[in-house]
Amino acid sequence: MEIRIENELYTGSNGRKSFFDLHIPENFNGKLVVFVHGYKGFKDWGAWNLVDFEFTFAGFGFAKFNLSHNGANQIYAKDFPDLEAFSKNTYTKELDDLGFFLNHLESLSLPEYSIHVIGHSRGGGIVLLGAAEMSKIESVTTWAAICDIEKRFPTADKLKQWQQDGVRYELNTRTQQEMPIAYAMYEDFIAHQHRLNIQKACEQIKIPRMIIHGSADDAVSIEEGKQLSDWLRVPLFEIPDANHTFGAVHPFTEYKLPADLKTVVKLTMDFIDNV
Repeated sequence: MEIRIENELYTGSNGRKSFFDLHIPENFNGKLVVFVHGYKGFKDWGAWNLVDFEFTFAGFGFAKFNLSHNGANQIYAKDFPDLEAFSKNTYTKELDDLGFFLNHLESLSLPEYSIHVIGHSRGGGIVLLGAAEMSKIESVTTWAAICDIEKRFPTADKLKQWQQDGVRYELNTRTQQEMPIAYAMYEDFIAHQHRLNIQKACEQIKIPRMIIHGSADDAVSIEEGKQLSDWLRVPLFEIPDANHTFGAVHPFTEYKLPADLKTVVKLTMDFIDNV
């Protein structure tokens, strides 16, 4: 029996509710993919709904969800209507959200399944951290993932200015919003450095893992993919000339995946299929 859930709510960090989608096809192979979006992303960004279709058409279950403080709210699942929530986000909240969502899946009436996580960009770092501490995850795949959290923060005078102001802003060039980031995010990182150490997590991961990165990624350098490959002791799957989103944009108006993203999806399905 097919199961399709769209825009229902789970409870994430600090009790904040966020939307999720879940699709179990009739020909379900018992493998449920859980997708984690990246920074300034959301579950319906770009071509992620087409990615969902590709996986479920092939017999996989597919779930995707908004991280609780990504800037969406409980009324509108897309973009960033709640900048106050966005300003309060932290890496530990995102990692906790993954755990909360996996627990929420267990509360649903689903066929027997195994969990296979995919993370894009910052979400890739989150799923690696999750794979090191959440035993219910059976494989992990990253798409254009970050390898280090600390390097995402300002340094020197810019860090001091951030501390003094209590907040800094990053322009979202697509929406033209000034996205606020509270200094508390950095304080949270300092307080939880051990838990948020991606290198340490990678060295602990024993389950099957796959690293995919575009050679022309201008947001997260392919050098970060190479570093993850080294730490995880697995080959790097490099997509020649692919950018950070493997050809997808937002809004995405095509009816088929970009060629590079299609390749990424096929590689990932083959990998999970053999876990």
